[in-house]
Amino acid sequence: MIHVEDLTVRYPGRKEPALSRVNLTLRDDETVLLLGPSGCGKSTLALALSGLIPNSLDVQFSGRVLIDGVDTREADIATLSRRVGVVFQDPDAQFVMLDVESEMAFALENLRMPPAEIDRRIDDALSAANMTDRRYDKVWQLSGGQKQRVALAALLAMHPQVIVFDEPTANLDPAGARDVFAQIAALKRAGQHTLVIIEHRLDAIMHLVDRVVVMGEQGRIVADGAPQHVFDDCFGELRRLGVWMPQVSALAHRLGARPAPITLDEAHESWRARVSQFAFEQTTRAPTPGKTPGRAPGKTPGKAPGKAPGKICSTQESPAVHVHQLTYRYPSRVALERVDLSVPRHDFLAIVGANGAGKTTLAGCMAGVLTPPVGTVFINGADVATLSPQALARQVGFVFQNPEHQFVTDTVADELRFSLRRSDLPRAEIERRVEAMLARFRLDRYAGVNPFTLSHGEKRRLSVATMLMRDQEILILDEPTFGQDQHTAGELMAMLRALHAEGRTIVIITHDMALAAEHACHVAVMGEGRMLDCGPTRDVFARADTLAQARLDLPPLARLAQRLGFNALTVEDFYAVTQGAALNMAQGVS
Repeated sequence: MIHVEDLTVRYPGRKEPALSRVNLTLRDDETVLLLGPSGCGKSTLALALSGLIPNSLDVQFSGRVLIDGVDTREADIATLSRRVGVVFQDPDAQFVMLDVESEMAFALENLRMPPAEIDRRIDDALSAANMTDRRYDKVWQLSGGQKQRVALAALLAMHPQVIVFDEPTANLDPAGARDVFAQIAALKRAGQHTLVIIEHRLDAIMHLVDRVVVMGEQGRIVADGAPQHVFDDCFGELRRLGVWMPQVSALAHRLGARPAPITLDEAHESWRARVSQFAFEQTTRAPTPGKTPGRAPGKTPGKAPGKAPGKICSTQESPAVHVHQLTYRYPSRVALERVDLSVPRHDFLAIVGANGAGKTTLAGCMAGVLTPPVGTVFINGADVATLSPQALARQVGFVFQNPEHQFVTDTVADELRFSLRRSDLPRAEIERRVEAMLARFRLDRYAGVNPFTLSHGEKRRLSVATMLMRDQEILILDEPTFGQDQHTAGELMAMLRALHAEGRTIVIITHDMALAAEHACHVAVMGEGRMLDCGPTRDVFARADTLAQARLDLPPLARLAQRLGFNALTVEDFYAVTQGAALNMAQGVS
């Protein structure tokens, strides 16, 4: 179905190719997971498979791509669109009409299909995407998951043979991601398409994957094979590259278990006898002084010492951020309603919730990007509504959800310099900081490149780097790891933990429940513009009814731990519970 031969792609102004002599053959009805570090060329390969490269984008192109025998260089986009469809990260970026039906009909009308055929295809595609009842809705009224399903339905109406999913859940909350994964599963069962999936929420889809292809530096393929082989035998190379892996596979390697499972069901089946018995013994044994059964000795994971659980985070010390009865209205809707929240100084808080819950609006009000009503938001005791932008910028650093929204210069290096334009630092010190930050975020080779030409992951790294150029006491980051490979995400979170250890207050907005579980001292849960819960991480994650109300899921390892009969949120948490069993597991699984 797909044959890629010696494909090399280079973007204008780039010294290194985005893809370098890629050779790949995918058969009919195969479901392939495409992995690789940020900037390795995954999205470029997706565009090449669709024919947008080289037909619509100005690139240097050599080699060839055949889709069911059709050379993409010799066919126009209209012809290729009937063979290959791409579901992008941001569905809004591919919508061209105002309502669902018109969006569905647009491509079919351009292909001059008879109205009766168009109507039939729309019915069939909406039914396949479980969106029949949304046919006449406006696209802007849909949730993120519904938008992705409409984007998929519009492709299905074209009857493509190949569907490429390029990070389709990147902008979605857990409920929206479940919707998309359910549709991929339905397509897999139908057996009528070759599916190529670029994704980092791997635990939810590994049961669908036939084959894993891993890309490395300069778009070269470094691993290709069955999932079990790639995640077991190639673990060292994947770890070196910083590639996302299923959490259960990473856990297996931490425990020394071989072969490593790749799905929650496999992990549960393999480990339940040994781990459950060990967990039972640990939880029924009298506790050792100073040690809590089922938890690592010392500091309780996910809990800041001295912070009592409660509806609202509180402390006797003056908070870094205090939100009191905040209501914020946009012209068309109420985004926040009577929100209360206190963020203690030196806290690490994760704000979680579904798409549209009000998380980004709350962060914008806390950072002063949006102007809250007087008397509702305070930074270090000062009313945000009355502070000047300069005074706020000295105290609060903010990273936008969309990196492009904060770029203001023509080069990556200038973007970093811009952060210090009004400082009193000597020029030599500014240049030293710029060079250090470029190296730290692996952006040094892009110093003279326009920020808008970077990959999404590179843009995110730059946006975080620009914020860290200044020495603010409070740092607020909206989806900080979005678009990052595991290595860069880990480096970034390690950096934030170090800044937190130095005494800074960190607030992150995230859909990634595993990220919140691993790093946050407290978690605030939002739903439909209201604050539903806030407290120590472990306590909040234990309240399943609140998470369900907010349309959130526990992280994969927490769900696995529940099935095995104990509580754990992270790999290290899990290891602390199962370390006795791990000695046996290293010799093979039952």
